[in-house]
Amino acid sequence: MPRPVPTVPTVLRALAVPLALALSACSGGVHGTPGGPGLRDPYFPKAGNGGYDVSHYDLNLAYDPAGGHRLTGTATITARATQDLSAFDLDLKGLDVHEVTVEGRRARFNRTGQELTVRPHDDLAADETFRVTVRYSGTPVTITDPDGSEEGWLRTADGALGLGEPTGSMAWFPGNNHPSDKASYDMTVTVPKGLQAVSNGELTGESSSGGRTTFTWHTDRPMASYLATVAVGHYDISRYTIGSKHLPVYVAVDPTQAKASRKVLAKIPEIIEWEEINFGPYPFSSTGAIVDRPDDAGYALETQNRPVFPGAPDTGTLVHELAHQWYGDSVTPKTWRDMWLNEGFATYAEWLWAEDHGGDTCQQTFESRYKNGDNGIWAYPPAKPSSAAHISDSPVYERGAMVLHKIRQKVGDDTFYDIIQGWAAAHRYGNADTDDFTAYVEKKAPDEDFDEIWKDWLYGEGKPDHP
Repeated sequence: MPRPVPTVPTVLRALAVPLALALSACSGGVHGTPGGPGLRDPYFPKAGNGGYDVSHYDLNLAYDPAGGHRLTGTATITARATQDLSAFDLDLKGLDVHEVTVEGRRARFNRTGQELTVRPHDDLAADETFRVTVRYSGTPVTITDPDGSEEGWLRTADGALGLGEPTGSMAWFPGNNHPSDKASYDMTVTVPKGLQAVSNGELTGESSSGGRTTFTWHTDRPMASYLATVAVGHYDISRYTIGSKHLPVYVAVDPTQAKASRKVLAKIPEIIEWEEINFGPYPFSSTGAIVDRPDDAGYALETQNRPVFPGAPDTGTLVHELAHQWYGDSVTPKTWRDMWLNEGFATYAEWLWAEDHGGDTCQQTFESRYKNGDNGIWAYPPAKPSSAAHISDSPVYERGAMVLHKIRQKVGDDTFYDIIQGWAAAHRYGNADTDDFTAYVEKKAPDEDFDEIWKDWLYGEGKPDHP
């Protein structure tokens, strides 16, 4: 019996499998799946994204306060895929996206809320390093946090201030907006001539042309996105070096705040030296401060290298925000649940400074907080804030500091300072959580029992029975 002649559909079906295999081979054989649109942070579940890890941000921004407050940006993000990726998300709130490329090839994208979903031309293989470039523009938004404070892009009397804690950085650049993904940064900011643009790290260039001035800043040490800042406006600039290692200091002060700030900002060298004695070597390549007007922001913030202050800070606040360079900026929490590792340490730094400079001892401060503190201190345990609206309330700050003092009482000064310095060194430029800290303390003082401190002071509900 003669064999039948194959029909056209049969031939196409026969060719389909080898053709698919050939195409797969040409594309590297990668069949990825989308990365997650959030990291399921216990308080900000949509923050951050899954499937990749960022190593560097290169941000090129232009802003004109008098030109409708329009921001134009190009963000080039270098990242490593942590899985085979067919798509991935970036966090970006507001602003119009004009074009996205991945490895130089145009990529499809769409927007849903704060998610910018990118679909590369070819799937990305696990461990592949790739560059994604986003061109965008628009009027940046101000974000109201769950606690009612404002962040993101804040308009000021003569410019703007970009602040990011906890999620505000997505108002002015796309990224993996979660503290667990730290990266280095290059930031180029162009503003009308006569204004300054101040950011993190070191100023590596300044040039003027066509009525505009461009400032370039480089941050070489890993930085969480919430610690990135840009301040645009008129500033009095001070530059000098301190210490035997000639640490660069860059201070920018709004002229209306210059007189009120002069005396306290002159203490920066003394404070850095004192904090190095107590906490170990300063972790970054420069330091300083940005002082804007009191109405420009409702809070001080530990932006990396140079904290931001709304008006002239007092000494305690300056000590607090500079202490964050060790605790919060260098050692950064894995999730927003671990905020007490930032704020408890920085608050205890204030207590220690007072103790060493003629004020109350830490024991006196501890007893005062225990006896006279309002009920807010005991509203919830520092390691378990009750909600996103309360991660910056007094239990995280004051009761967090009290946990550290209880550890000091237990182990004595020598071991205590070994613990806080060793903690900063062991997790330098990385991330850590509360379990990491309690394990570290127990390892450094293996003969001590910390169960009561953890149970009553760190995780316990209400006011402990005994101070």
